Amino acid sequence: MTTSSWRTPKTVLICGGLILTLAMGIRHGFGLFLQPMSADLHWGRETFALALAVQNLVWGVTQPFAGMIADKYGAGRVLIGGTVLYGLGLVTMAHATTPLMMVLTAGVLIGTGLSGVTFSVVSGVLGRAFPPEKRSMALGISAAAGSFGQFAVLPLTQYLLTHIGWYGALLTLAGVSLLMVPLAAAMVERNLGAHANLPLMMVLTAGVLIGTGLSGVTFSVVSGVLGRAFPPEKRSMALGISAAAGSFGQFAVLPLTQYLLTHIGWYGALLTLAGVSLLMVPLAAAMVERNLGTHANLFKQSAGEAMREALGHRGYVLLTLGFFVCGFQVVFIGVHLPSYLLDKGLPANVGVTALALIGLFNIVGTYTAGWLGGRISKKYILSAIYFSRAIVIALFLLLPLSALTVYAFAIGLGLLWLSTVPPTNGIVAQIFGVRYLAMLSGFTFLSHQIGSFLGAWLGGLMFDRTGSYNVVWYLAIALGVVAGLLNLPIDERELKRSTATRVMA
Repeated sequence: MTTSSWRTPKTVLICGGLILTLAMGIRHGFGLFLQPMSADLHWGRETFALALAVQNLVWGVTQPFAGMIADKYGAGRVLIGGTVLYGLGLVTMAHATTPLMMVLTAGVLIGTGLSGVTFSVVSGVLGRAFPPEKRSMALGISAAAGSFGQFAVLPLTQYLLTHIGWYGALLTLAGVSLLMVPLAAAMVERNLGAHANLPLMMVLTAGVLIGTGLSGVTFSVVSGVLGRAFPPEKRSMALGISAAAGSFGQFAVLPLTQYLLTHIGWYGALLTLAGVSLLMVPLAAAMVERNLGTHANLFKQSAGEAMREALGHRGYVLLTLGFFVCGFQVVFIGVHLPSYLLDKGLPANVGVTALALIGLFNIVGTYTAGWLGGRISKKYILSAIYFSRAIVIALFLLLPLSALTVYAFAIGLGLLWLSTVPPTNGIVAQIFGVRYLAMLSGFTFLSHQIGSFLGAWLGGLMFDRTGSYNVVWYLAIALGVVAGLLNLPIDERELKRSTATRVMA
């Protein structure tokens, strides 16, 4: 196996051993969950035992295929896929409420995941990394690491069961399992043939997979939880703080991304960022809402009825159309600004610094928008943001281009970047209540993402056709004015319903 400077056989062995330690260690602790889960869910032990039996069967059936894929395309992607399935299986196992769901989660999902993160796949990499005279020892060490996992992780599992119960333990172990993703970076084998580089593959991975994942971990879902957790008088501020946190991520993670690209290349950077992203799993434990069933009983309206009600509300339609513009502007600039600056002769670090400044100052912008949302009309906040964006972009194009003007533009735009999110979601909650806040704000976000798609795509299309981004810059200015006008007539008043369908405030 050809390795880069840091992917030495020793590194491969250490990382492979740690993967087996985590994978096998967690697996060996499943028996500890039998009694508490069976008792709490009022199942006989047969249900849990059947799930683990299916797990082992599925593991065995899928293992040859996992090994075949790893041998043909490389173990890195198989390990990542296996880890994701393993972690997903643990999370969904925690939410299993029927015997069938237990079999599908603890049995099928985890069983399939295990086939991608255990001995066959890891052994294949080690066998290619070590010469024949050292191969047996390497395989022995890796097998010992799997056994060590049973020794090391079982006490942790028991501790978690004792102190936070089986539900929290499963979610925590899901987070622990995802540590295997960054370890998989060392298991990448470059000489197994070129990785898929077809445009279709890029669209399916960076486009469909990541896009689908983002829908579950961003503003709409989080805002729904926050909207139900905070009373109306504190809701706007909470939404502002959460949006500011998202902006801080842009400021904090961009330098890390650049560092990874510089030191380990785009491939290693993507694998490392995949591992970092999976830290969200244990954090999700705090977002679990146990009382949604109670809320549903109090709120006599189905999701379909709520959606139809919203689409029939003029203000909601205007809000959704305006949010399209937000997506168009933000993604066009986020994707194309660095290239635009390079085309104009500025060094690459100016673009990186600009995006970091946007993220940094958007912390202030989103927090301020949330704070203002509790004091003045949210529709006026949104209109001011969209009009201000149009002005800032116009000034950027009119002024002489230099690093100084780029940074000033980034600061100004940063104050307006995602500051639309708190008042947008705040208006939805204010009009319709919070029972279906995640769904309704999710639909407005769909409009945002349609704009995002067009902003990213049109930027590239127009540049290829004309050699310039000018048309899209001008369109971004015009759309900013349109969005500002669209938000002005929104009726923010709470929707009055009959007592039978009154929404939880």
